Amino acid sequence: MNKKYAIYIAAIIIIVSIISGAFILNNYNPGSTNTETQNLSVIDDEGYATNFASVPQRIISLAPSNTQILFGIGVGERVVAVTDYDHYPYDFAAWIAAGNMTSIGGFSTPNKETIASLNPDLILATPINDPDVVTLRDLGYKVLVLNPNDVNGVFKDISIVGKATGADQNATTLVNSLTSKINAIEAKIAAANLPAPKVYYEVWTPPLMSAGNNSFINDVIVKAGGENIFGEETQQYPTVSSETIVQKNPDVILLPTMAQTDEAPFYGSVDTVKARPGWSSISAIQNNRVIVVNGDLFAEAGPRIADQIEAAAKAFYPDLF
Repeated sequence: MNKKYAIYIAAIIIIVSIISGAFILNNYNPGSTNTETQNLSVIDDEGYATNFASVPQRIISLAPSNTQILFGIGVGERVVAVTDYDHYPYDFAAWIAAGNMTSIGGFSTPNKETIASLNPDLILATPINDPDVVTLRDLGYKVLVLNPNDVNGVFKDISIVGKATGADQNATTLVNSLTSKINAIEAKIAAANLPAPKVYYEVWTPPLMSAGNNSFINDVIVKAGGENIFGEETQQYPTVSSETIVQKNPDVILLPTMAQTDEAPFYGSVDTVKARPGWSSISAIQNNRVIVVNGDLFAEAGPRIADQIEAAAKAFYPDLF
């Protein structure tokens, strides 16, 4: 397995750590952002209060989901640096190569010297960056840590970033649009009155890992009309056994592609999964409902959360969507 990608997956699992490009562009409205002086305090997901005397104009994002929020609320032109894993809603690698954007390095290993050279007035981080966050704050930088673990958490973080960047109106517009899309999906499923399929989402193997109750993936499954077979697990991404999966007998198995790489999936292939010892008795295997989903789409809890729910709903109810 590619070491760089393994670090990325590990980071996503720890933090529990996204809409189409067209949606972002349609919601980008520079006229509704405030660049005037402000005096406010913003509390992040770790309860840390950051005071802003002015609207941030030079922003660094330490996570792809944070970058997507910034562009989603129309302040992307203020972003001066992103990670090596950022590629949505634009090809940031090409921007970096052309000298139009700076890379601060890996998702969990940001280069603090590069950060300092860019003189940011706002840094958006995640809990995987906590050791660096302490250092950065000690150096005088304003850092907000975002850590959503469900749909409402994503909405909250969009609002937090909107408040901090003077883009409250754009943030509200984005949240309202996402809410409307998700509500429509849920209403369509409810009207069909179909039994909820039992779902197994494979996060990683080996060891086998799935999504627990406190993960955004669990919320995506539920809002898409499914029943997460590990929805009672208190760990966000618990290690599970093959025997337990067989016993729980999922109706649908979701397998993500490798996010942002051309590598073969960590599980091998759909045929490899179907051939696992004892799995031939699972309903999803017998009914050919082992479904590959876009691992890049499902990798982060951000503004594409409605697209995640829609993709899951299509997998669960192909006749409805």
